[in-house]
Amino acid sequence: MQQKIQIGISACLVGQEVRYNGGHCQSSLCLKTLSEYFEYKTFCPEVAAGFSVPRPTMRLTGDPDKPRLSYSDDHSVDVSARLIAVSQEVMPRMQDIYGYILMKNSPSCGMERIKVYQDNGHPHMKKRDGLFTEQLRKAYPNLPIEEEGRLHDKYLYENFVLRVFCYHEWRSKVLANLSIGEMMKFHSRHKFILQAHNYEQTVALGRFLADLEQGALADAAQEYESRFMTILAKPASKAGHCNVMMHILGFLKKRVDSQSRQDLVSVIKSYRKGEVPLIAPMTLLKHYTPRFGGDYINAQSYFDPYPGELGLRNGL
Repeated sequence: MQQKIQIGISACLVGQEVRYNGGHCQSSLCLKTLSEYFEYKTFCPEVAAGFSVPRPTMRLTGDPDKPRLSYSDDHSVDVSARLIAVSQEVMPRMQDIYGYILMKNSPSCGMERIKVYQDNGHPHMKKRDGLFTEQLRKAYPNLPIEEEGRLHDKYLYENFVLRVFCYHEWRSKVLANLSIGEMMKFHSRHKFILQAHNYEQTVALGRFLADLEQGALADAAQEYESRFMTILAKPASKAGHCNVMMHILGFLKKRVDSQSRQDLVSVIKSYRKGEVPLIAPMTLLKHYTPRFGGDYINAQSYFDPYPGELGLRNGL
């Protein structure tokens, strides 16, 4: 990589002492590993809204669809408007980021599982995003976001990094020089990655591209981006990877000897059974594709969607 990809991050995760107790939640994963590839734009919505450090703990209360942000020891105080206003104010500054890592369990920055408390002190069954996260999703619905805690799940970690690199390539290269040809080239390059996640949706997205007309290109690019990122939203399954690798093997059958093809099939089956990680069949395939795969196969981002030094496929 020539340049690091800029992503947003909760300020406490890089060691800034902005937590309610005056402390931080510094993440070694973010600072020691991902910082080799990502440049961070830090933000703490609670400090930006003028809340003190330290401060009383805060929680969401009332209606889960439109909750109040209040202090845990005084539910009569409603500071939702302050936090939402500063969150909306900062959104234009997020135009040049390609992902966001959030602090878990935060009523402002948490994702999906934040509790909303009733007047009796018990949480509602329905959980939701924190207030800042909600505004982030509204402003940038296709932006890859994840909680730092969830990045310790190897599948979610790999999927987040994959989405960041794909989103960066799309926005910085394709949108910067938008044409039907550039969109087609991008889609062709990422076709196997998409198929590993969802074959049917990938076929439908290909048809969408085939029907494009030059006049509606800006709207079409927005639609394509949304559908592309939706396909990648969940980690690819073992079955999806196996189908793609067997498909790639089909391109090699005329030039790779029978015994080598059988060995490849055997390792792919071992991966599907969980006996070996994804890197095992991928390494074997990459041994043959430079010589026998042809331009189409060798152009696929499926083999190297992100820096191999991260070792993300070693544990999948």
